[in-house]
Amino acid sequence: MTAHSAAEWVRPQPSRASLRGDIGLALLLAVAALTTSLLYQRTGLIAEPAEPWVWALGLGLTTLPLAVRRRYPVPVAAAVSIGFFVCGQFAVPEILIVNICLFIALYTVGAWEPRRVLSVWTRIVIGGALMAWLVLSLIISSSDTDSFPGLSRSGLFSAYATFAVIQLITNFMYFGGAFYFGERSWRAARTQALLETQGRELALERQTSAAQAVALDRLGIARELHDVVAHHVSVMGIQAAAARRSLHREPARAAAALEVVEQSAHTAVEELRRLVHTLRTPETEGASSTVGIAQLATLVAESQSAGVPTTLIVAGEPRPLPMLVDVALYRVVQEALTNVRKHAGRGASAEVRLRFEQQAVEVEVSDDGVRQRVGASAEGSGLGLRGMRERIGAVGGTVQAGRREPGTGSPAGGFLVRATVPSVGESFIGSAEPATRPVADLGAGGAEAGARAGTGAGTGTVPLAEGLGVRL
Repeated sequence: MTAHSAAEWVRPQPSRASLRGDIGLALLLAVAALTTSLLYQRTGLIAEPAEPWVWALGLGLTTLPLAVRRRYPVPVAAAVSIGFFVCGQFAVPEILIVNICLFIALYTVGAWEPRRVLSVWTRIVIGGALMAWLVLSLIISSSDTDSFPGLSRSGLFSAYATFAVIQLITNFMYFGGAFYFGERSWRAARTQALLETQGRELALERQTSAAQAVALDRLGIARELHDVVAHHVSVMGIQAAAARRSLHREPARAAAALEVVEQSAHTAVEELRRLVHTLRTPETEGASSTVGIAQLATLVAESQSAGVPTTLIVAGEPRPLPMLVDVALYRVVQEALTNVRKHAGRGASAEVRLRFEQQAVEVEVSDDGVRQRVGASAEGSGLGLRGMRERIGAVGGTVQAGRREPGTGSPAGGFLVRATVPSVGESFIGSAEPATRPVADLGAGGAEAGARAGTGAGTGTVPLAEGLGVRL
C-alpha cells in the first residue's frame, strides 16, 4: 500500500460480532441511563424534572442509536447530540450516561466515517453547537439568581465566573478528547491495514523469489547436463559408428575408436559426478568446477579424434579470467564443437579462435559445413544456443550465432558462433566471482607454451596431441 493508496484507504465494514457488541452496548447504556435518572430524581437536585415522555425521548435518542454507530456514524452522532440537548435543556435528571454516549458517538465519527472531510466537519459542527449552547446557558444563568444560588456573581473573578471557566475548559477537553481518540483509531486501523498489505506483498515476493530461484537452479542444472551429456555422447556415437564400420576391415582403427568412446564415457561420468557433488554441497560449487579455456586444446583434440579437423588459434596476450567467465567460454566452445559434429556434415572442418582484446575476451567457433540443423534458425532457437546465451549473458557478455555466407572465410559458408565478454583490465563486467584462473597453459595435458614467433604479435606454437596441428 503506497502513500497515495493509504490516503484513499477506506476502513472495512465492521464484523457481525462487532455489530452485536454495539447492540449490547446500546441496550446496556439505555438501562444504565434510566437507572441513573431515577437515582438523580431521588436526590432532589432538580426541582422540576421533565415529563416522562421527555425522558423517553431524550434518553432514547442518546442511547439506542449507538446500536448502529459503526454503520451510520454521522446520523448516529446527530441523533445522540439532539438527545443530549433534550436531556440538558428540558431537565431530564441524567448527567453521567448522556455524556458517555455523546463521547462515544463523536469518537465513532472520527474512527469509522469513511468520508474524512464529512467526519471532521460533523464533529466541528456538533461540538461548536453544543459549546455555543453552553455559553448561552451560562450567560442566561449569570443574570438568574435562582440558578446556582450558592455562587457569588460579584466581581470580575467571582465564584460564578470561575465556575463558568471550569465548564468551558472541561467541555473543550471533552470534545478535543473525542476528536483526538477518533482520529487515532482511524490512523491505527489504516496503519494495521498497511502492515498487513505489506506482509502479504512480502510473502508473495518471497514465494516469487523462491520460485525464481528454483527455476534458475533447474535451468543451471539443465545447462550443465546438456553440456556434459550432449558433448560426450556425440563423441561416443561418432566413434562407435566408426568402430562398427571398421571392426572387420581395420581392427586397430576400431580399437582406437572404442578407446575414445571409453575415455569420453569416463570423462562424462566424472563431470556428472562432480555436478551431483555440487548439487549436494553448494558451498563447494566454485571449487568443484575444473573446466575452463585452459582445456580448449583438449576439446580440440577430442573433436579431431572424432573425425572433424579442428584448429585452435589464440590471439592477444593471455591473462587470468574470472572463474565464471572461464567456465562460460569453455562451455560455449564445447557446445559449438558438438554442434559441428552433429550438424555440419561429413568432411567439415572447424576452427576455434580465442582472442584476448584490451576491453574484451572472445571465442569464435566456425565451420565450413554445408548441412545445417533442420528447424534451427540463424538466431539459434535450439537448447544449445539458448544455453550459450544464458551462460554468457550471466557474465555480461553476448553471443552471435548464424550461417556464414559462401566466400566469407569458407567457399561453402558454414556456421559461426561468437561469444564476447567485455572487460576492464582483469575485472569482468557481470562477473560476481572474484576468483581467476591462469591461462598461460593452453596445451593439451598441461604442455607449456612454446617460444613466440617474431612474425606476429601474440602468436606461437604449442605441442599438442600428435597430428592435431594447433596454431597459436
